[in-house]
Amino acid sequence: MSQAKGSWMTMAVLAGVLAFSSGVAAQTAPVENAPPTADNAVMLTVFLKHDQSRPLSELNAQLQRQGYYKAFPPDGVEVVSWYVMMGIGQVVTLRLPASRLREVNRILENTAWGSYRTEFYPTYDYKAIGIAAHEKAQ
Repeated sequence: MSQAKGSWMTMAVLAGVLAFSSGVAAQTAPVENAPPTADNAVMLTVFLKHDQSRPLSELNAQLQRQGYYKAFPPDGVEVVSWYVMMGIGQVVTLRLPASRLREVNRILENTAWGSYRTEFYPTYDYKAIGIAAHEKAQ
């Protein structure tokens, strides 16, 4: 229950940040198929935690039946990374326009649940800043 509450809280915080971060965005209707740009992109890290009480073949068959492999990731959403974390499941980081956040959430709700428990974390690319700070310190 606390994980679900934490996921909902994370989504609520992200929605609040997105709503208040740009007055211009609030005045115009979002373009559903807009490509991610510096002023509209968010990164989303998704933990897909395997149901370890069932064999992998059973999980994959359920994902196939539910249309997961066809629907995720949706066209126009960039996959930044996609790893298997042994003992946990898969960790996927996506870059997408903020207007498509609900779409990605709904795809996972409709096609991944049952095989995976999901956790969502809004993220941002810090690599250039971190490397620059390290190089400056040298």
